[in-house]
Amino acid sequence: MRKVRTLGLLGTGVIGGGWAARALHCGIDVIAADVDPKMEIWIRDTVENAMPQLQALTAGLPMPAPGRLTFTLDSAEMAAKADFIQENVPESLELKLRVLEPISKVADPDVVISSSTSGFMPSELHVGLSHPERIIVGHPFNPVYLCPLVEVVGNEQTSPDVKEAAAEFYRSIGMHVLILKREVSGHLSDRLQESMWREILHMVNDDIATTGEIDESIVYGPGLRWAIMGMSQLYMLSAGEGGVEYFFKQFGPSVDWPWSHNTAPAVTREIIDRFANGTADQAASKSVREQEKIRDECLVAIQRVLAKYNMGAGKTLNDFETRRRAISAG
Repeated sequence: MRKVRTLGLLGTGVIGGGWAARALHCGIDVIAADVDPKMEIWIRDTVENAMPQLQALTAGLPMPAPGRLTFTLDSAEMAAKADFIQENVPESLELKLRVLEPISKVADPDVVISSSTSGFMPSELHVGLSHPERIIVGHPFNPVYLCPLVEVVGNEQTSPDVKEAAAEFYRSIGMHVLILKREVSGHLSDRLQESMWREILHMVNDDIATTGEIDESIVYGPGLRWAIMGMSQLYMLSAGEGGVEYFFKQFGPSVDWPWSHNTAPAVTREIIDRFANGTADQAASKSVREQEKIRDECLVAIQRVLAKYNMGAGKTLNDFETRRRAISAG
């Protein structure tokens, strides 16, 4: 597969803007395509807001000169010029297939086409597309410019070279690549997030807690630990020297206790209103951009502390520094 000098973006919303900022910061040119001309202002604003945080995250690293961002309403023009294409349109399978079909015909066969889809599988995205062996899922997390995880998903049609080429590109822009063993709806992380989301809906629906109280139960407790280690590893630590056997003896029976629900409640107007009012109270009149700035500064600080101990996302940052220094040394 080809070296990526130009990233093509199909769709320029929150996720597309995040991909653009990360790639541009790493010296890669970006061609962003969207049907709405107003999205050019959006993506340029997103990049401008993201750059100070990216610079803070990579302070001291030998970064290249920033790439160049161009915007077009012609997705075929983007596909003809891109070395790698990242699709970021809304989560509708019909829409994704409609916009990917002409792109797959225009892009050279050695250009990887990756979808940011949160839950669709490659087998669903391959329908009717040219050269399906180079079409994969590359699922990131918001904000893409600071969260390093990307889930790479293929299936039996996917060329192993494509997955490796995608992984190399993502690593070159400072990401942690998780290549899934096989395709599954929702991939890995979103399946876990969806389980928690359904339980949150039940708590709101049953008036057990407000959105603020639920978020506090995460932020001041398990959320602090999750930035360092995953739940499996943390659970084993809670067993102390007793290890796995002690943990399952102590806590195994709880999986059959009625602590949580397996299905979500119906999403009613009342639930939506409770969420709207609760999160508005939490925002305390701060705009979305103001909240993003707070979130991003905290994400930078957390990752730089983790880097001191080479743990979690800090290890990814250290690996990226090693890569950048090797490139700088020539």
